[in-house]
Amino acid sequence: MLIFKKSLFPVLIAALLSVGCQTVQTTGGGAVGVDRGQMMMIPASDIEQASSQQYQEIISEARSKNLLNRDARQVQRVRQVASRLIPQTGNFRRDAPGWKWEINVLKSDELNAWCMAGGKIAFYSGLIDRLGLSDDEIAAVMGHEIAHALREHARERVSKSMATGLGISVAGALLGVGEVGQDLMGSVAKVTFELPNSRLHETEADRIGVELAARAGYDPRAAVTLWTKMASQSSGAPPQWLSTHPSHDSRQKDLAEYAARVMPIYEQTRRR
Repeated sequence: MLIFKKSLFPVLIAALLSVGCQTVQTTGGGAVGVDRGQMMMIPASDIEQASSQQYQEIISEARSKNLLNRDARQVQRVRQVASRLIPQTGNFRRDAPGWKWEINVLKSDELNAWCMAGGKIAFYSGLIDRLGLSDDEIAAVMGHEIAHALREHARERVSKSMATGLGISVAGALLGVGEVGQDLMGSVAKVTFELPNSRLHETEADRIGVELAARAGYDPRAAVTLWTKMASQSSGAPPQWLSTHPSHDSRQKDLAEYAARVMPIYEQTRRR
């Protein structure tokens, strides 16, 4: 068994950065023009496997507590929205419509939703019930979360964590110290549930999300009304799943601008 001194970790991280880091283009730009290159240190397949394992644990726990897909009508609504959004992911990356998508609703008062790598979606019932979401607004939430998966933001954040020291255990696992699967699952859980998304990631997800909604035939302007509802439930500050740097006003302005940009796509889709 290899044993590394703590003082050697910065050197190891630097070595990983030099040999394991690559710039990738996870998606096409779409009409909204999101085309930033991303620095990655972890293979996409590793993140997808860890996400799938983490997701199944969450779903199994919810099932054991009778909190999984309790309201059949609500589940049908959410899955119907997903069925229209998922085919449109091909406009950003050709492989995405073929992912092993899963969509489940968890019984919880939390205002929460997320999409893990590879298309593992969880919608919390409180988001729909407490905010009285329309289908357009459900599409706004889901489009935003799907955009995070398309852009592989979790993979990018785990890579950044490795580079900055938060993921040293993962780096050690890659070098043969510890269990890769357990460490990577822990890192995926951390970036999904604990660390706030960056301003850049949120802006990218907002912009791609409104385009996905428009292409699926949902009014992209619902993203603005959704944000207003969210803010009203949290005294002007966003809840956990939208906790990030952009201010309420700047985010609404950006959403309104990009919703207007994709309105011709929405109008064309509605005429079909």
